[in-house]
Amino acid sequence: MPEGEGWLAAAHYCQLLRAVPCVFCSKDRREQLDDARDLPPLLNDTPAPPSLSKKRMNWRLLLLMAAIFLAVLVSLFNILMPARARANGANQWQKAFMGAVNNASIRNHLFQLTKEPHVAGTPEDFATADYVFQRFQEYGLAVHYTDYDVLLSYPLHRSLILTAGPTQEPPLELSLKEEPVEGDLYSQNPKVIPTFHAYAPSGNVSGEVVYANYGRLEDFQKLAAMGIDVKGAIVVARYHAIYRGDIVENAANAGAVAAIIYSDPQDYAANYTQEVYPHSQWLPPSGIQRGTVSQGVGDPLTPGWPSTPKAERISTSDPEAMLPTIPSLPISAEDAKPILASLGGPVSPAEWHGALDLPQYRLGRGPGVLNLSFSANQTVTRIRNVIAVIKGSEEPDRYVILGNHRDAWVFGAVDPNSGTASLLEVGQQLGELVQKGWKPRRSIVLCSWDAEEYGMVGSTEWVEQNIDILGTSAVAYLNVDCGVSGPGFSAGASPQLDNLLQEVTKQVKDPDSVDHSVFEQWVASHKGSTPLIHRLGGGGSDFVAFLQHAGVPALDLQFGDDDYPMYHTAYDNFHWMEKFGDPLFHRHVAVTTLFGLMAMRLSSDALLPLDFVTYAKELESYAMGVQMELAECNALGVSANPLVSAISNLKSAALQIKQQLKQAQGSSSVLLLLRRRFINDRLLQVERAFLDDRGLSGTGRSWYKHLVYGPVSSNAYGTSFFPGIKNSITLALSASSKHDDAAKMRQWAAVQHEIWRVARVVERAALVLQGSLT
Repeated sequence: MPEGEGWLAAAHYCQLLRAVPCVFCSKDRREQLDDARDLPPLLNDTPAPPSLSKKRMNWRLLLLMAAIFLAVLVSLFNILMPARARANGANQWQKAFMGAVNNASIRNHLFQLTKEPHVAGTPEDFATADYVFQRFQEYGLAVHYTDYDVLLSYPLHRSLILTAGPTQEPPLELSLKEEPVEGDLYSQNPKVIPTFHAYAPSGNVSGEVVYANYGRLEDFQKLAAMGIDVKGAIVVARYHAIYRGDIVENAANAGAVAAIIYSDPQDYAANYTQEVYPHSQWLPPSGIQRGTVSQGVGDPLTPGWPSTPKAERISTSDPEAMLPTIPSLPISAEDAKPILASLGGPVSPAEWHGALDLPQYRLGRGPGVLNLSFSANQTVTRIRNVIAVIKGSEEPDRYVILGNHRDAWVFGAVDPNSGTASLLEVGQQLGELVQKGWKPRRSIVLCSWDAEEYGMVGSTEWVEQNIDILGTSAVAYLNVDCGVSGPGFSAGASPQLDNLLQEVTKQVKDPDSVDHSVFEQWVASHKGSTPLIHRLGGGGSDFVAFLQHAGVPALDLQFGDDDYPMYHTAYDNFHWMEKFGDPLFHRHVAVTTLFGLMAMRLSSDALLPLDFVTYAKELESYAMGVQMELAECNALGVSANPLVSAISNLKSAALQIKQQLKQAQGSSSVLLLLRRRFINDRLLQVERAFLDDRGLSGTGRSWYKHLVYGPVSSNAYGTSFFPGIKNSITLALSASSKHDDAAKMRQWAAVQHEIWRVARVVERAALVLQGSLT
């Protein structure tokens, strides 16, 4: 900090103390401060007291001076406390938190939360909001509700009838039901919502069946290459490779009139080489995966602004609502088998074969014919977020945000309530530490989101409503969704959080190892020297609005696999969790401990533990990938040099601020305290610099503002680095085989434009780190 700035800050500090001599200033400096009397006051002057006798006024003045003097001493003690003492204190609080996390408490939370199915917008879902609210209140946290009115959909009628050919009598009406399981009372609950796809339009359609493997873009291209016409057909595809909404959109783009998606035992039941639930963790034949098929994020009727009660709303037919255009249904492997058995036509490629008991997987078209009838109630419905706050003691205007969604398609023991139980336990243990004297430097906000299953609705509406405050004040967003579904830790994060995450995982014992940390087992699982940390470009959970729309660094933690066997079925319940997912709830303890330690470090470290050297090095590797891709495809006059240069500047700025962070360590002073604040402000603003107001190029992608990480254009769950560049190269290569030279030049010019766009946001990030005007 320039010397003049430091003394100006000190002047403001002394102005607060008014009558207390400036202990930080020399006599000469105090004289200089006389010139600062015209500075705007930080606090309004209080009116003078009524006239008193001189003696009484002197006594009151002395008492006032004594009180101020004591307050200053306490303040100075806190400010000037040696860094080592502060660190030792922080370590003691962290150890206290680690020792307090309780598996019995977490188990009870999960049991209570999963007693009934609780789809967003239902009374049972509001009951879970009340449960979370009451628990936070018991823990001494300031808590409130935040409601929104959003478009949700519920099934009214479904039927799927198979006619296998002209000789079959009678037609077969498929079950579309999940069968109760022996010993699992949850699976017999009459409140279980019928299987459906949220936001699928109502319709009654018939068509010959075509099998499309995983429903990816390349699968439809393969069908076309093999001469299989999809127009007017009903497509049957299997879950597992891409987002279900992309399967439906790919089918619609290929001309299909409807899409049916099932869970093949190859992907969800170990090829039927083992027993299935209730005798093992694998999906039984009648299991059906529900889920949304919207292409948007948040409330479809308020794209880009919050869905408050009196908000503007667009029509469901507006393209910006990004709702599907053809009906679709999820079905079980049990129902899929007779459909696929009814197909003739060519035998599918070997890699398209699943594990159904069929001689062959054929492509069709037909002779099997399906009639699909579906009716849905699409209605604007109230949803409820629960927000609790632990106020920071020194920087209450800086927020470390923890979140998890609460709504589930059925019981949701894994998705999401293993995460909700973890969030509640973090809230309880941090609340108890506050009662014992712990004070986070920055505020901690704990958020229980609603309607995530419909497309991250609750969290997105909250981010859109608070985006300006988040832009200036949010430090990071920490997410736990499917907190526990089995063994094996995995994480996704913004790169500046990598080092902190690795430090924290070294502190926590792995729940499935006798003498190893989470970090050691994590590294061993990838057979390397460093763990694999995924990037959060896709739209799989509530981190998406924070990172992709608001530019807040994000983290996602879990034990087990996202696409676990019981995903979005009635069998994802407390019985399955206690029998297979985490019988002793030790994995819950581990993920909760990691969740809480990350929050404690980010809220309490004097200097934010964010490392942008790691970020810059990763961007260097991405830029090399772009250069190689351009060379391989013989790009016409396209250069990645602007991007390479911008990343070099970012790396230099990252190294510079890393050195400044070292210099800001050690004993404190008021000026050093201010310098730390200035450094921290730069660190938390860098991610925002990677945003571009115009968003990603391409239809429906402008809501995604982050130009470094984003969703894959053909799979909303997938993550792409430099998504705009990658997508433009794909379009240019596609155009190269279809258009004349002028059209090809335009496409490659679009690639160069995307490179420049990314280069500009990287340059902005470098300037933010440098912290000075050009």
